[in-house]
Amino acid sequence: MLRTGKFKLVRPSRLCGTGVLVLAGSSGAMDTERAELLAAHGALAMSMRWFGGQDQPATPSNVPLESFVEALDDLSADTDRLAIVGSSFGAEAALSVASRHTAVNAVVALSPSAYVWPGPDGVVGMTSHWTWQGAQLDFVPLDGTWVAAEDPPAFRGLYQQSLISDPEAAIAALIPVQDFAGDLVLVAGEDDQVWPAADWSQLIARRRREANLATVVVTHSDAGHRIVLPGERPVSRGQAMARGGTPEADASLGASAWPHIVQALALDVVG
Repeated sequence: MLRTGKFKLVRPSRLCGTGVLVLAGSSGAMDTERAELLAAHGALAMSMRWFGGQDQPATPSNVPLESFVEALDDLSADTDRLAIVGSSFGAEAALSVASRHTAVNAVVALSPSAYVWPGPDGVVGMTSHWTWQGAQLDFVPLDGTWVAAEDPPAFRGLYQQSLISDPEAAIAALIPVQDFAGDLVLVAGEDDQVWPAADWSQLIARRRREANLATVVVTHSDAGHRIVLPGERPVSRGQAMARGGTPEADASLGASAWPHIVQALALDVVG
């Protein structure tokens, strides 16, 4: 049973048959606007606060993937098809869940990661973003020697340097995307300054091709980390950091991706 304050369920006027769990990035906040957009096109859309709420981890650290599975189970009661739409850390969660939970039919990953990363922990410094069946997922430790060259910082270099610093951890932390047989749409800006999402999207697609699985990859050379779908407003909240892109390019990327999202989620194009 869903608990008040952690979930916002948006019901469409006409259900297309798809239930969509919507996951925001590092804020962990409920992405209600995106849920409303998807509901306007027929999805039963649920936005979820995935950390920082009552009985939840205070930071994006050791978050049980089962919490997302429970939300999907609730959606399944009224839908025929289950999907996850996640952005940034939320895309990392979406891919991690879909690779383990066979009930997921489709994933739309915006500015995704191919790897599991750590979150801050007040006791040990860094722990995995996610757990599954009580165990931490392998993650790539962040390189503590990295220093930002810009203000506000562009963290892209941190993630790239961390992969080079610990290649064995990087291999272990690869999300097993080859285990997800459903529809996958990856959307990434090549000017993303938070992390190299476009490069990672190509890596994900290549690994899935090796498993004979199709993947849609949509990129834009001038877009950044915050992708804007048709009907959405640009987001301005969050930590001060360089995210790359321009409002025009971010919206252009979202517009290019939208037909693929509609198809993957079996949305009603009329709304």
